[in-house]
Amino acid sequence: MRSAIVLVLGSFLWLFIITTPGECSKGKWKLLKRSVGISAMHLALLPNSKIIAFDRTDFGPSKVPLPHGKCRLDDLDQALRKDCYAHSVEFDLRNRNVRPLTVLTDTWCSSGALSSDGTLVQSGGFNDGERTVRYFSPCDDCDWVEDGNALTVRRWYASNQILPNGKIIVVGGRKQFSYEFIPKASASDFFVFQLPFLKETKEDALLENNLYPFLHLSPDGNLFIFANNRAILLDYTFNRIVKRFPVMPGGVARNYPSTGSSVLLPLVLKDDPDVEAEVFICGGAPPKSNYLANKGTFLPAAKSCGRLKFTDAWPSWKMEEMPLARVMGDMILLPTGDVLIINGAAKGTAGWDVGREPVLNPVLYRSGFTYYLEENKFEVMNPSPIPRMYHSTANLLPDGRVLVGGSNPHQRYNFSGVLFPTELSLEAFYPPYLTGTDAAISRPEITVPGGSKLNYNQRFSVVFTTKEKVRDQDVYLTMVAPSFTTHSFSMNQRVLVLKTSGMNRVSGNSYVMEGVAPTTAVLAPRGYYLLHVVVNGGIPSRGTWVHIK
Repeated sequence: MRSAIVLVLGSFLWLFIITTPGECSKGKWKLLKRSVGISAMHLALLPNSKIIAFDRTDFGPSKVPLPHGKCRLDDLDQALRKDCYAHSVEFDLRNRNVRPLTVLTDTWCSSGALSSDGTLVQSGGFNDGERTVRYFSPCDDCDWVEDGNALTVRRWYASNQILPNGKIIVVGGRKQFSYEFIPKASASDFFVFQLPFLKETKEDALLENNLYPFLHLSPDGNLFIFANNRAILLDYTFNRIVKRFPVMPGGVARNYPSTGSSVLLPLVLKDDPDVEAEVFICGGAPPKSNYLANKGTFLPAAKSCGRLKFTDAWPSWKMEEMPLARVMGDMILLPTGDVLIINGAAKGTAGWDVGREPVLNPVLYRSGFTYYLEENKFEVMNPSPIPRMYHSTANLLPDGRVLVGGSNPHQRYNFSGVLFPTELSLEAFYPPYLTGTDAAISRPEITVPGGSKLNYNQRFSVVFTTKEKVRDQDVYLTMVAPSFTTHSFSMNQRVLVLKTSGMNRVSGNSYVMEGVAPTTAVLAPRGYYLLHVVVNGGIPSRGTWVHIK
C-alpha cells in the first residue's frame, strides 16, 4: 500500500514540475525512458545524434539481455562468470528505442573521447579492462570493438583529452602518475611519460583526491591539468611543466572522491591571435570527507567556485559561491555559453553509499562572456524528482536539452531497501531558453547550415529564421564539441564563440549570418561539432552537425 502511495505521489510530482504555471523561466523536466536496462555511469553523444551509455560488467545482471542469445564468459568477473546481460546500450533520441550492445571487458570508472572521424574511443577500466581501448562507430548496426592491450599501463579513474594532431592523451588513474597517447600508431606511442604533479597532489599516503583530473586544451596547444586544489600547464610533447598556478583558495578538494566539476568557459574567437582561456571549477568536499564518510560522518559539501584566466601573465583565482552546496555535480556547457550545474549531493563524497542529501535543483550560471550580461549570476532551477547520486551523468543534446541518467552508489544493482536505489531511467532537463516566455517567439531555426564540412579559417554563411526581427548585434554563432561524461567531468567539452562578419536580412524574418571557422586545430581539434545560432540574449537554435578538418 505504501509503495502505491509513493508511486502516485511521484507521478503527481512529475505533473507538478512540468506544468506549474509561472515556473517556466526555471526550466522543466521530462522523463524520456523509465528504464534503459542499465545504469548510465558513462554517457556520450555521437554525430548521428544517438547516445551511448554503459556502466560496468560486474554489477551483476542488468535489465536487458545481450542480443542473439550471446553470453560473456569471464572468470575474473566479481559478479557473474557467465553473463548473458548487456552493460552498454545505444539510445535513439528520435524514437527512444534502446539497442543492447556487447562490451566484453570491465568499463568501470573508465574514460573516453570522440575521435576526429566520430568514433567513440573509450579507454581503461577495472580488472580485465584496465589496459583495454574500445571503439564504437556511429552506424546503425555497429557494436563495440575491443583491443585488450592498447594501453601501456593500467588506467582506472583516468581522464582523456583529444589533441590537435588527432591523438588522445590519457592522464592519470589510480596509482598511475603518468600519461600516454592513444591510439598506438608508432613505437613512441607506447612510451609512458611520468607526471610527478599527480603524486604531489594526493592528499596523503592513504587518501586520493586527484583521480579523474580535470583536463582542458589551452589555446596555445598546451594542456591545463587540475588535480585536488592545484593546476599546471603541461607541454605534453616535451613532457615539461610550462607554468604552475596558485593553489585554489578555500581548503577544498575538487577531484574524485571529493568530486567537484570543471569546465573551460567559452573561447571567444576574434582577430587577435591570442585567445583568452578561463577555467571554472565548482563544488567538491573537504579533504578528509571521504575518510570520514566511510566511518559514518558526512561533512557538508562545498559551495565555492573559482574562475582562473590561465592565459593571463599573472593569473589568480576569483572565487564565487553557489546558492547550493554540491559534491558529485556535473557542469554542462550550454550552446549559449552559460553553464548548468546539475546532479549530486549536499553531504559526503563519491563512493559506495557515502553521499547524503541529494541536490535535486540544478543551478544555471550566467558566464557573462557576451554583451547581454554585465555581471555573473547563479539562478536555482526547478527540481527533478529523481536523486542523481554517485555514478550519475549528464550530457548536452543537439536541441539544447540536457540528458540526465545513472545513479547507482552500490556495488551491485540494488532497487529496494536502500536510501538511493539503482536508477535505470533517462530524463531531460529543459533550460529556460526552451521554456521561458521568449523561447517560442525568439527561438531561431537554421534552414541552411552553410555546409556540413568546414576547413580551418573558412568563411561560411548560415541562413536562419525567427518569428521576430533580430539585430546584427543580438546574434552570435557557437560551435559545441560533444563530450564524454562520467564521474562529474565532461571530457573534451568545449564551446567556441565564432568570429562573424555581418548579418543581412534575406526576406521577412529570414536572415543570413556570415561566420568564420576556427583558424587552427589548437582552438578546435578536428572532428564533429554542433553549430548553433544564438539570438536575443541567449536563445539558441537546434544544433546542426558540422565537421571541421
